[in-house]
Amino acid sequence: MILAVDIGNTNIVIGIIKDTGEILFTARISTDRTFTADQYGVQFKSVVELYNFDIKDVGGCIISSVVPPVLNEAAEGIKRLIGAEPIIVGPGVKTGLNILMDNPAQVGSDLIVNAVSALEKFKLPVIIIDMGTATTISVVDENKNYIGGCIMPGVKVSLDAISQRAAQLPGISLSNPKKAVGKNTIECMRSGVVYGNAAMIDGMVERIERELGQKGTVVATGGISGFIVPHCKKKIIYDENLLLRGLYIIYKKNI
Repeated sequence: MILAVDIGNTNIVIGIIKDTGEILFTARISTDRTFTADQYGVQFKSVVELYNFDIKDVGGCIISSVVPPVLNEAAEGIKRLIGAEPIIVGPGVKTGLNILMDNPAQVGSDLIVNAVSALEKFKLPVIIIDMGTATTISVVDENKNYIGGCIMPGVKVSLDAISQRAAQLPGISLSNPKKAVGKNTIECMRSGVVYGNAAMIDGMVERIERELGQKGTVVATGGISGFIVPHCKKKIIYDENLLLRGLYIIYKKNI
């Protein structure tokens, strides 16, 4: 078994994957920039045991991260835990993806992992939406090239910002709006955040397809995608395990 870890700004996604590629479980813990290597080691061990697996059965690890201060501590904690050096997605790691960007090294490792996963499973070109702390859209063309994308404020980041900066707007939870035209402040905010983000996704996909000159397979992942995507007008495939599957593919290419 291998331990697959994706370190995001808000959460760390953890998965145990069999050698066959079967994902045995997925879990999330909060990203904490103050944790030491030992604390992260304890966290990972506890999560694995929580799902009734033995950490001694883990033979390797792969990590993607967009939080450099956390990466080193988490990687060291895992090394102490499993007795093996984790593979860290970044320059020098084989992905099989041709990255056509001004500076390929600046592309977030999570975006690369998502693209590698989508490349293996979906018809090209593919447009990948990942909704987390930020909402990102990545594009892989019909020639298997990662050609770029866009980055937008995440749903919860936007919601938190408007509540903090506008004195009369309260903090609200994400839930389905009753209709587009709200009748009170909370209904108006829910309509804006849910339908507004869904419309943004639809509009961005339409613009990207126009630049590509053809329709693409549209895939969504990330913790918030499952909530927003059902309200989109475009046909979008929701794949909650896109990133973990990509980590497994890259791990196999580098052992």
